[in-house]
Amino acid sequence: MVSIILGIVFIAFTVFSVLPGCPLNWGPDVINFLKGSVPVLAAFIGLICLFIGAADIKDKKEAKKETAKEE
Repeated sequence: MVSIILGIVFIAFTVFSVLPGCPLNWGPDVINFLKGSVPVLAAFIGLICLFIGAADIKDKKEAKKETAKEE
């Protein structure tokens, strides 16, 4: 219950802080941060995909060896 209340409070603060009419007016800063972080995030996601793909290929080879060994 506490986590739900905290989640609502944080979401409300986020919306309040990025609105253009608010005293904080962090909207342009948030947009700049997102623009800068998207390429880095894309690179990390690409690396994770490469590792998952390599592990999948390795698992398929091991499964093929096990099936050949059983026959």
